[in-house]
Amino acid sequence: MSSRTQLIVGLGNPGPEYEDTRHNAGFWFVDQLARRLGAGLRNENKFHGEAGKAIVEHRDVWLLKPMTFMNRSGQSVAALARFYKIEPEHILVVHDELDIPPGDIRLKKGGGHGGHNGLRDIITHLGSKEFMRLRVGIGHPGNAKQVASYVLKKPSQDDRISIENALDAAESEIADIVKGEHQLVMNRLHTK
Repeated sequence: MSSRTQLIVGLGNPGPEYEDTRHNAGFWFVDQLARRLGAGLRNENKFHGEAGKAIVEHRDVWLLKPMTFMNRSGQSVAALARFYKIEPEHILVVHDELDIPPGDIRLKKGGGHGGHNGLRDIITHLGSKEFMRLRVGIGHPGNAKQVASYVLKKPSQDDRISIENALDAAESEIADIVKGEHQLVMNRLHTK
């Protein structure tokens, strides 16, 4: 069995101008999860983000949305993790993924940042790559020069529906993710 999850981080950018952009898929997931679990997220200056505690499988799990902007997400993640003494292997980071089509979602442990600036900063601040990632497919614009503008735009209506369906599928697996049943969840999510 893998490590239990104690912290679920959704990556995104704060502010209404970014709210519906592809880069905020991690925020969408944490907001959805907070509603389902009845966890109120509130601004926590010492964690540089919005945080709240939820109960999953009879255990406390922190939910976090860094408000530092994507490129500085690690500052927020590390602040909460250090305060509550949460090791990297007990952290799940939910983020948008260019290399996966909309509607697909993947669970993965460790690895590099793959060019994702939020992951890059988290790895730097935690000093470890050994955290779980829930990779939310947003598709690729087809041209590397268009990536920056692509992730900061709203997805098409069809893509948004596909992404929301993928988030629903991942949300239905949250109990097993928190319990550390990562391989089982990977098998189920990767065959959907």
